Amino acid sequence: MADIWTIGAILKWTGQYFSEKGVESPRLDAEVLLSHILGRDRLYLYTHFDQPLNPDELAAFRECVKKRVMRQPVAYITGKKEFMGLEFTVNSAVLIPRPDTEILVEQAEARLRGIESPQIADLGTGSGAIIVSLLCRLAGASGVAVDISPAALAVARANAVRHGVDTRLELTAGDLFAPLTGKLFDAILSNPPYIPAADIAGLAAEVRAEPQLALDGGPDGLNFYRRLMAAAPQFLKPGGFIAVEVGAGQAEAVSGLALEAGLVPDGIIRDYGGVARVVTAARR
Repeated sequence: MADIWTIGAILKWTGQYFSEKGVESPRLDAEVLLSHILGRDRLYLYTHFDQPLNPDELAAFRECVKKRVMRQPVAYITGKKEFMGLEFTVNSAVLIPRPDTEILVEQAEARLRGIESPQIADLGTGSGAIIVSLLCRLAGASGVAVDISPAALAVARANAVRHGVDTRLELTAGDLFAPLTGKLFDAILSNPPYIPAADIAGLAAEVRAEPQLALDGGPDGLNFYRRLMAAAPQFLKPGGFIAVEVGAGQAEAVSGLALEAGLVPDGIIRDYGGVARVVTAARR
């Protein structure tokens, strides 16, 4: 790199460098990382192409570039990710929220709108993106977020506080339904691990950098759905529902598991790419 770099010059160089190193979204990643270092939005970069970086900014950006080339996900480098129009804190203890999961939140919100004070459970909450987003959108709602990882719960707690919903959210450590004995909910939500164990080694390095606990769904990817559907009827109010995110090709199998458990499968919703992504089922 040269001694003096403008925003425009460094973006051009970094985009080319990332491309040479096989980074999937070279220009976008360069912009996001530089925006993070400068504390500005991406539009600022385009309106200040000729602005030089000072030595501290340049040094910090170089560190970000090194991490990205080592296949650290951008969200882990910046420590944040946008989801449902909100900014969430993330780190390597949690799965990075993805746009496809917004389908789950939107479906749950639509079904809960008519309930005065809905009670919601989010199992395997991770960053808390699902339950925190819902509580932000449903002022009368309250919920319980469960995760087996104390480190993940610490992230979820920080996000609940950040978005002002912590007084309506109980966070508890445990394995799926284990901490919820005796409680009933209007909605049970989950984005569980659903990748078949044998497929994990073939995932992109960036995905493999995410916690394996949040990825590994067992031999066929359905281990957690079997447990979720089998137990859900005990924790749902009459007329309550469960909504889960599923992997490509899993929707019919997961609907079948809901039916076997005595639930009424009532929805398979596709994501923005046309993949069947969310399965819903109701208690009779």
